Amino acid sequence: MPKITRPDDAQPARALWFDRKKYVTINFMVQKSKDLVVDIQDHKMILSCKTDDDINIYNEIYFYDKIQKFDSRERRYDRTINVLLRKVKENVAWPRLTKDTEKPSWMAVDFDNWRDWEQEENEGMAEYEHYMDMLQDMSKKGQAPAMDDLDDLDFITTVVSCCPAELKLENGGKKEKVKGFNVILTDTVLFPEGGGQPDDRGWIGSVPVLRVTRQGSEAVHFVESALEVGSEARLKVDWERRFDHMQQHSGQHLVTALADAMFGYKTTSWELGRQRSTIELDTPAVKPGEMEALEEAVNQKIRDHTPVTVQLLSLDDPAVEKVRSRGLPDDHAGPIRIIDIEGVDANMCCGTHVSNLSHLQVIKILGTEKGKKNKTNLIFLVGNRVLKYAEKGYSTERSLTSLLKTGADDHVEAVDKLQKSVKVLQKNNLNLLRDMAVLIAQNFKNNPSRGKFFCLHRKDGDNEFMNIIANEIGTEDTVVFLTVGDEKGMGLFLLTGPVVIVEELGPRVAELLEGKGAGKKGRFQGKANRMVRRGEAESLLQEHIRHRSAEEE
Repeated sequence: MPKITRPDDAQPARALWFDRKKYVTINFMVQKSKDLVVDIQDHKMILSCKTDDDINIYNEIYFYDKIQKFDSRERRYDRTINVLLRKVKENVAWPRLTKDTEKPSWMAVDFDNWRDWEQEENEGMAEYEHYMDMLQDMSKKGQAPAMDDLDDLDFITTVVSCCPAELKLENGGKKEKVKGFNVILTDTVLFPEGGGQPDDRGWIGSVPVLRVTRQGSEAVHFVESALEVGSEARLKVDWERRFDHMQQHSGQHLVTALADAMFGYKTTSWELGRQRSTIELDTPAVKPGEMEALEEAVNQKIRDHTPVTVQLLSLDDPAVEKVRSRGLPDDHAGPIRIIDIEGVDANMCCGTHVSNLSHLQVIKILGTEKGKKNKTNLIFLVGNRVLKYAEKGYSTERSLTSLLKTGADDHVEAVDKLQKSVKVLQKNNLNLLRDMAVLIAQNFKNNPSRGKFFCLHRKDGDNEFMNIIANEIGTEDTVVFLTVGDEKGMGLFLLTGPVVIVEELGPRVAELLEGKGAGKKGRFQGKANRMVRRGEAESLLQEHIRHRSAEEE
């Protein structure tokens, strides 16, 4: 935005500032707040508006220190604008807002009105407390919290009930039962799972919340420690998880709306995954170039700083019929919540969302794949996930460059050459193994002192290698026990010989190797899960053959 000098008759807007341990707050008193644009960045705040002559006027106010811009907010009233700035360095006092106190501005920074938390002056605290009350008012009982505007501010509530419960939690890929308590609070800022979005995590005091589910109009919080009914509870959101879900969910609304508007592809379902998200489109296939065009369109909406607002409507409001919806759940209670992306989409939704598409940062459509029932799955990433994806890709690229000794542009060609070389080597290796199998069998047969039992283990063999040896030796009066694979891991086994012996000992050998096998006509073979017990199986076979030989004599 070009910087334009303010008109001579422009009056500076008065501002009150309050420095707190975690936040700096500001209250601007302006003539027409609706015309004012506030852009909060890491190190500065850009303010702009238009005069009655439609002239843009603009100002930058630099911050004393860096802030967390995604945890900062601005809210408008008729004649005032309140701004909440979250400090990166908590418990560090700001002696002033900007380091450049000499810079002229049409937005007056009145340092006589500064309030310092270290001194805790009474004067001005009422203004600050009123401002904080305004933030808390968003989630009083009877009105659904505006999920897009709640960050990790502490939220005070009350414990209504606490009942013993069990929950299945995933631990290392396995689900295990955890004993704990289901807690219901007077109100909550933790989102219960639903609408395609996973639930929030957070803390009630110092107790972690491990799951949040919905029962009718109530949110049920699962915790491992009991909480006293009627006690005050300080609730805090896991903001990193919350903001990630906000980005993915708002991104899904945007992709869904533009896929429909541009190509007529309706969304039938979606999934917010742990690493990537999927939208199911009601089309058997997409045409070449459509996903590239869709990606460009959604990112343009992000660059346009498109606002996202939340509306609460009663069920009988005529406006409800104009919004996109897949229907309400049977146990729905309370007002209808509408997520409105300005000029793009209005949709019923209970999930958490950003307040402006610029907070999405970027959307990357990774591609599409064939879905169920003539549907197409669109795979996408939003915001911080795109950054992590790029970082991981670059790390992989550097590793491949080091291993392949080629630049990134030549990786595919280099891997293709390696794969072809490996195939040739594998074929040569198999031919050598076959020849070796024949030689091993012939060497045994030509040994005049050979017995009635042959045993062999080879790490790099396979089923064909074992079958060649068994067929060459013959199994009418000889028991052949062969194994291949890692001696301390998994592998394959083959037991051949007289039908009576194989039928009796085959299952016992499989049991010793903790594997599975199948037998037919004097041959029992299968997989071994613990090759390390191969010696025990060999001893079992030798002992059985000695007893059998002694009985025959």
